[in-house]
Amino acid sequence: MKYPKVAGYELIQEIGGGGFSSVFRAVDIENQRVAACKLIYVTDDTTEKERKTVDREMKIHAALKHRNVLEFISAVVVEPKYKHHYVPGIYMLLEFAAGGDLFDKIAPDVGTGEDVAHLYFKQLVDGMQFIHAQGVCHRDLKPENLLLDAAGTLKISDFGLSSVYKQKEKTRLLTERCGSLPYIAPELNYGIPYQAEPIDIWGMGVILFALLGGNTPWDEPTDRSPEFHRYLSGEIFNEAPWTNFSTNALSLICGMLTLEPEKRMIMPEIYAHPWLARPSQLASRGVYELAEQLTQSLRDNGDLMYANPDISGAGSRKDADGDEIMSSAQSQFTQSLLLFSQTQSGRRYTPQLTRFYTAIGPGILIDLVKESLDELGVKYKDASVIAGSKAVHRLRVGGYDKRKIVFKGWIELEVFSRTQVSGAFCVMQRDVGNPISWRQFWKALILSPAVSPHVLRK
Repeated sequence: MKYPKVAGYELIQEIGGGGFSSVFRAVDIENQRVAACKLIYVTDDTTEKERKTVDREMKIHAALKHRNVLEFISAVVVEPKYKHHYVPGIYMLLEFAAGGDLFDKIAPDVGTGEDVAHLYFKQLVDGMQFIHAQGVCHRDLKPENLLLDAAGTLKISDFGLSSVYKQKEKTRLLTERCGSLPYIAPELNYGIPYQAEPIDIWGMGVILFALLGGNTPWDEPTDRSPEFHRYLSGEIFNEAPWTNFSTNALSLICGMLTLEPEKRMIMPEIYAHPWLARPSQLASRGVYELAEQLTQSLRDNGDLMYANPDISGAGSRKDADGDEIMSSAQSQFTQSLLLFSQTQSGRRYTPQLTRFYTAIGPGILIDLVKESLDELGVKYKDASVIAGSKAVHRLRVGGYDKRKIVFKGWIELEVFSRTQVSGAFCVMQRDVGNPISWRQFWKALILSPAVSPHVLRK
């Protein structure tokens, strides 16, 4: 399989995706630059409607240039008739978010401190204010679409469901019902046309709740959700995590999660709210302090002792597997976040904190992992190892989280050996679903009776 160059970038490593698309790390070797390339596969069966949907996404995304929007760099299309030369598909070259998922750094059911939540929510508001000013509604705001760059700046991504609702001051109502149930606004369930901006405001309210509480507030905003029912009746305000929020934070969340869209807060009111209007306590303190505070909940609940155990002699050698080109990812922020793991060939950029090491080799560990997946009710199948990867075993896994939302991803095992330690290095990489749910799945696997006795801890 051969991939074309996209704006001078070569696709060098598959880093995510599944089904109809893949995501690659792409490198412009001449200029020492790194990008992400999303490949949407095109076949003779791809419909005109599907092509138009992707074209619309690219057109909208390419026009949005803002420090809090993931940059759209370029695109190339390879038609199926050229399949003898290259893999057919639509290649979208995007800014590389070296800091990974924002919500990968947040402990489930704990959340971040108010200072971290304030900093990132302000950046989300800035980005969404710009997007709305361009007449665009995102329609799919959720944790997995919030990424971080190498400096720790928030980037809004994935404009696949976005829509233009305003042109030359003419505003139209939207009709398509889309988005994920825990994050969608209730008016999308009514089957009538809806205003664009209020549905993004609702999504922002759910995200602020998730930042501060470490989870989403309900399964869906309907009577089928007991939590949403208690929210409407007011009973839920006597329960955690609602009782843990400060008065100002609670006031802002409820203002954005107002049932009637016409009474919901609007952008100027969000900016003027006392919780958001106060100066940031973190903005001027530097990236090391930001990284420390962002991952504090993972330190407190013990997750980081699995992702970054003390291993004798680790990190002392230069990375030998071609990651010199990843110098753009090696910032003080990403290093403080521990996004460089200790591997067989030295330190390597690993944007997932959902990883662990064991004192047994991959050949034995893979069977114990499968046994644990069966007990956890998570489906899996053996997958071929990606060319150029250090992995010796690879599983495709999928299941449902507590909110009944699908999660999918990969489990990769490779040999790990150091002076006094030999065993396996396991990376769990999510590509569908909530990063918080993926972290819960990772923790459940580590603590499972079959795997736990062999896991290295700090």
